[in-house]
Amino acid sequence: MTTLPRGFTQYVANIGIKDDTDDFVVVTASRPIPCAALFTKSRFAGPSVTISRDHVSNGLAQAVVVISKNSNVATGQAGHDDAVEVATEVGARLGAGRTDVVVTSTGVIGRRYPMDRVRAGIAGLPSQPTGTDALAAATGMMTTDTVAKVAAADVADSAARVVGMAKGVGMIEPDMATHISLVFTDAELSPDQLDPVFRRVVDRTFNCVSIDTDTSTSDSSVILASGDAGSVDVTAFESALETVCLDLTKQIARDGEGANSLIEVRVDAAADVGQARRVAKTIVNSPLVKTAVHGGDPNWGRVAMAIGKCSDDVDIDQDRVVIRFGTTEVYPELLEDDALAQLSTYMSSDHVVIHVSLHTGDADATVYGCDLSDEYVRFNADYTT
Repeated sequence: MTTLPRGFTQYVANIGIKDDTDDFVVVTASRPIPCAALFTKSRFAGPSVTISRDHVSNGLAQAVVVISKNSNVATGQAGHDDAVEVATEVGARLGAGRTDVVVTSTGVIGRRYPMDRVRAGIAGLPSQPTGTDALAAATGMMTTDTVAKVAAADVADSAARVVGMAKGVGMIEPDMATHISLVFTDAELSPDQLDPVFRRVVDRTFNCVSIDTDTSTSDSSVILASGDAGSVDVTAFESALETVCLDLTKQIARDGEGANSLIEVRVDAAADVGQARRVAKTIVNSPLVKTAVHGGDPNWGRVAMAIGKCSDDVDIDQDRVVIRFGTTEVYPELLEDDALAQLSTYMSSDHVVIHVSLHTGDADATVYGCDLSDEYVRFNADYTT
């Protein structure tokens, strides 16, 4: 069992939003502690995002709430009031102020919380929760996820740990963090230390995953630091945090709706990180590339097409670009048909690496996505019915 770091406990329950699985999660500390968070930039952001963005503006929080299977997005003033009531009542149960509670929600857009059930569920929240199982909390966050997503790492040369959990398999395209993720650590860090580290790590991990190019209205990524394990080297902490967030990033990509393959796109020898990421994201987001991987088709022309879509990057010269599937070069060193056909087995594997060298500079970036299957189309065609 992966336990939460020292200083944190959880409460997980079913309050009737889902039919038969847990849908209400609270992870809390005993007092307001350093917190950092990033939220969606969507112009249709839900009230859980708008109120939580305000709540964490002072760099402190005590508890995080997840309401699963209902996003409470595009529900007007009534939906906003509902989210405020959730924060207020959870805070009251825990002996915390309303603004010490971060609210996150995930699920169908356009439906208000069933507040009669939510109120009854909050009434069952203990004033001092005792749960420590991170997997149980991650399971309660799930909507269309097929597996709960948890990762943990130790901070070098200290007693501190980092434990993260995430949900997300569809409507994933980073415009900050691409899903709901909660990270907890018992490392002692000030808000001024925690925030820049978290932003850097999110940019290198969660902002490098894409499933379907669609940005959620509820994206929230939150970290809290209890300090119960004492001080740490900030560089060592950042390394442990990146280990956890990258693990979760890959878990999200592997669990993409209907996915069979994790696609990892590495772009190097780029002019700068922005160019490397831009090209990599264009490749991993291409429906033609995704379907080629799904079909085990080593059609490198689709990768070349995707690179070519970056038309503003005028320094990219097709005669200097190198494309590889795994370690096998497929352009400009062209393979014979028999050798190319042998790559089909690799392209059908559960982890496909597409490696592109631009030769415009010395920067690099890696992004993660998944193949596109008929199951994805069918699932999303029937999502609300």
